[in-house]
Amino acid sequence: MDTIKKLVLCAVIAVVTFGIGYKVSDAYFGNRTPAQPIEFSHKIHAGDNQIPCMYCHSYAERSRVSGVPNVKRCIGCHSVIKPDSPEIQKLKNYWENKEPIPWVKVYNLPDHVYFPHKRHIKAGLECQMCHGDVQSMDRITRVSSLKMGWCLSCHTRKKVKNGRDCWTCHI
Repeated sequence: MDTIKKLVLCAVIAVVTFGIGYKVSDAYFGNRTPAQPIEFSHKIHAGDNQIPCMYCHSYAERSRVSGVPNVKRCIGCHSVIKPDSPEIQKLKNYWENKEPIPWVKVYNLPDHVYFPHKRHIKAGLECQMCHGDVQSMDRITRVSSLKMGWCLSCHTRKKVKNGRDCWTCHI
């Protein structure tokens, strides 16, 4: 009887552990193309109009995060460009209510991960290397997992060995 109880307990622990792991994985790596509060087309902005990534994601060169443009940056152009568009009307509402646009993160790393965009930008890496052909996307789709194995494969190919990066602990 004790053997059966142990097997049942092990099965329950396995199912609960799997369920927790699945939920955590889904939270960080689940929705690859989330809906945004304003349908923003990178194809139009970065592709057709060739606006550089750093114009909107200006923190990437000097910070750990890339950042998203504030409403003032968007309204600066869209007070004249397509001001009657339904999506621009949403933008105007955020502007008039002095509220930030609640963009939904597409790439979401766990809290324990330290990823400095600025180091990668300074190393000359193009945004597309991790984020894909953004300039052809109407809605941003996560094209890489950004899981540790994916990052390490790039660092291995490029022979990156800096005492302040992941190789310190993971070699």
